[in-house]
Amino acid sequence: MKMKNIYALLAIGIAAMNLRPLMTSVAPLLGKIQEELGMSGATASLLTTIPVLCMGLFAPLAAKIGDRLGIERTIWASLLLIAAMTGLRGLGSSVWLLILTAIVGGIGISLAGPLLSAFIKKMFPQRPAVISIYSASMTVGAALASSLSVPVYEQSGDHLNVALAGWAVLGVVAAVFWSGFAKRGGSSASGVRARSVLPLRNRKAFQLTLFFGLMSGMFYSITAWIAPMAVDFGYTPDQAATFLTLFTLIQIPVSLTAPSLVAKLGNPRAVLIACALFELAGIGMLLLGLPMLPAVIALGLGAGGLFPLALMLPIAEANTPEEAGGWSAMTQGGGYMIGAMGPLTIGALHDASGHFNGALTVMLLAIIAMIALQWKMTQRHNPAGEKETRSTTGVEKARETQIRSRN
Repeated sequence: MKMKNIYALLAIGIAAMNLRPLMTSVAPLLGKIQEELGMSGATASLLTTIPVLCMGLFAPLAAKIGDRLGIERTIWASLLLIAAMTGLRGLGSSVWLLILTAIVGGIGISLAGPLLSAFIKKMFPQRPAVISIYSASMTVGAALASSLSVPVYEQSGDHLNVALAGWAVLGVVAAVFWSGFAKRGGSSASGVRARSVLPLRNRKAFQLTLFFGLMSGMFYSITAWIAPMAVDFGYTPDQAATFLTLFTLIQIPVSLTAPSLVAKLGNPRAVLIACALFELAGIGMLLLGLPMLPAVIALGLGAGGLFPLALMLPIAEANTPEEAGGWSAMTQGGGYMIGAMGPLTIGALHDASGHFNGALTVMLLAIIAMIALQWKMTQRHNPAGEKETRSTTGVEKARETQIRSRN
């Protein structure tokens, strides 16, 4: 592999590590934040909900800003914005400062996410499975922030500022990595930048957006509520925290392997449905009151595969980096807005009933709907109207093109 490609992979990895610590560093410290700042539970939940909503609301702007400034410059500026908002939390402790940094930092994440997909299409046009570096690195960043924020808080003498702001270091390192790309400006080979367009009239784009929404709704619901569920089921808080860590760590190797497996098979259907069935089994085990360990393992396997594939499929549909940016902006924008409702719905159902059975039933139904959608979006109609079983998500086309280029 060329040194340029190796450097690009490192840049993708370090940038992706910055897309979650703004939220996941807050989650394990929510109790301390509420105590020190007198925040209500509803207000405290905004610190994790707001960035996800921003990721949905502002993602469609990513393609437009990328057209104007260039993909690389926009990613670089977004990383600086994320680092600045994370670091700003070190200047003081107040409710409004935390909410402000959650909003502006969420905007930075919303711009960087889709454009990283466009950058992958630009640098590795026939290798959409490179998205595995993106998704696995994002998971690593989330795991580091969620697992180390409490120890950093304790080692700093119980200073929330230090525990929340220290993750700005990741953003500074990423900005340094991306400064070289930013200086070049990211112009196309012809010197003329193509324009990104959201595929608003494309049925497959809407299917992928709904899939991203169901996938992210499940992911954020499990992330937010798996620990409270464990405590409700009789486990200790330490055991509950271990379940959450395990759920996150299992996703890393799966995120690295699922896209490559799809690229090898040339058809995403089997892998998509298999991952969804893992989630279905995990929720089913929780509903039946079975031990949580196998349920958490199944949920981690499912989530770890679905997330990178939800990022990969829009890239595979696109022919150019600009198209990849438009497809990713649409699927992530609409998908995150749908996904942000997941944890809120689970919380509302729990508050209304006092238990998680109703919430788990809704999650089960959501997974069944996702499986039906996966089946639908990975088949096509031929001119005679007969259905074909092979995928039309673009993965097979990319694989065939890559084989021809080798020959």
